[in-house]
Amino acid sequence: MLKSIGVAGLSPLAVALAVAATAASAKDIAPGARVYAANCAACHGANRAGVAGTFPALTDVGKRLDPEQIKERIRKGGGMMPSFGHLSEKDVEDLAAFLEQ
Repeated sequence: MLKSIGVAGLSPLAVALAVAATAASAKDIAPGARVYAANCAACHGANRAGVAGTFPALTDVGKRLDPEQIKERIRKGGGMMPSFGHLSEKDVEDLAAFLEQ
């Protein structure tokens, strides 16, 4: 039978490791949101809803494209979307993390 233990039953090191793992796994999307606002919102909208028939919604782009495909589309563009090759690799990473949410 498994016994549930509270935080009090864990060593301080175990608690610190659990907190660090949780913090590391949570993506900070604020930088990506700023990149999106400056480079993408004019076409795809502030809420990522897009414009039907012209600019696709990006609200669920993480379900349609894997992270590498998202980054590739940002870098090279496609269809009506221009290349955003001027963005730094960090900006591309931050933007992709934001769009995956």
